[in-house]
Amino acid sequence: MRHSTDEFARLAERGTILRCQVGSGVHGTAIDGQDDRDEMGVCVEPPEYVAGLRQFEQYIFRTAGEGERSGPGDLDLVVYALRKWMRLALAGNPTVLLPLYVPEAEVTHRTDLGRELRAEGHRFVSRDAARRFRGYLRSQRAGLTGEGSRHTNRPELVAAYGFDTKYAYHMVRLGVQGVGLLETGRMPVPVPEPWRTWLRELRQGRHTRDEALEAAADLEARLVALSESSDLPERADSAWANAWLVEAHQRTWREWAAEAA
Repeated sequence: MRHSTDEFARLAERGTILRCQVGSGVHGTAIDGQDDRDEMGVCVEPPEYVAGLRQFEQYIFRTAGEGERSGPGDLDLVVYALRKWMRLALAGNPTVLLPLYVPEAEVTHRTDLGRELRAEGHRFVSRDAARRFRGYLRSQRAGLTGEGSRHTNRPELVAAYGFDTKYAYHMVRLGVQGVGLLETGRMPVPVPEPWRTWLRELRQGRHTRDEALEAAADLEARLVALSESSDLPERADSAWANAWLVEAHQRTWREWAAEAA
């Protein structure tokens, strides 16, 4: 895989400032014996990948074989270059925002820059995030209903429950966390009760497809309303992000130069 080279592995290992769990375990919705472990990291790139011709956006590592679906006990890791992560976070990407809000116990690696980033989570929260959460919710709904070209790659769930419960789960979870973010300024991680139990039940087929679709429709309507009524700023603080990015790279490069001297 293009993002899984030894070169990229070395870049990620050297420059990581923050790494944490981001999967169902951190949401509180894992089912014993069914889930892999998803982790996300953020790393600072060397100067030649910022000012030079070399390119690095992310490193991907999977314990499952290429082309194989991850299963229980497998690790799926993505480490984003800091600049790419920042662009996605400022746009309100639901998955990329998670490292800012996961509980401390789920953080597996953190430098001073990583601590600073988590402390400034409020800089990334805006009403614009409602559009991103809605987009991701709709994408999961399309997978659930078979709209467009989307179709399930989990036929075993359809055989067991009559529908892809994983699509249904992610669809509703995104609505719950998006509404929570717009209402409170923080993404609720783990998912609060009673939704946490409800989502675990949904994953086990104890709620119907129609119930999931109805819940998602209600949550999407709340996201639409909150995109207009929330007290959050209209846009994330890109001016702060730009200044912090420059300082973060310069500090890291000075440290590397001092180590090499």
